[in-house]
Amino acid sequence: MWLATGSDGHGAHLIPVAYAWDGSALFTATFAKSRTVANIKAHPQARVALGDTADVIMIDTSASLIDVPDIDAGIAEHYAKVSTDPRTHPEGIFLYLRLHPGRIQVWNGFHEFVGRTVMRDGRWLDTPVD
Repeated sequence: MWLATGSDGHGAHLIPVAYAWDGSALFTATFAKSRTVANIKAHPQARVALGDTADVIMIDTSASLIDVPDIDAGIAEHYAKVSTDPRTHPEGIFLYLRLHPGRIQVWNGFHEFVGRTVMRDGRWLDTPVD
């Protein structure tokens, strides 16, 4: 997925990262001293993009940081199957990020541009809207 964060004076910061999904939140990991972590500390929100330009999911999230020893074991195991396992590195090198969806938009072309918002304020919508 592509993960975008930002903070005052630094503008947008975009990185590609692997992720795990537990049914209610996305989880990823990155270096504890990264620009991404600094941005999340300053502004605990992020935007995620999944897919390609012809079939995309955009997710606005609240974001929180989780120390490696504090991550749920099941999430850590799932994440380790798709990326580097932060648990195998010295403590303090990595942090996990929990990204809780607040708004989700989906579309795969102009025919789906209207009605692309399928989640708002963390709740699935019965009828998608713009």
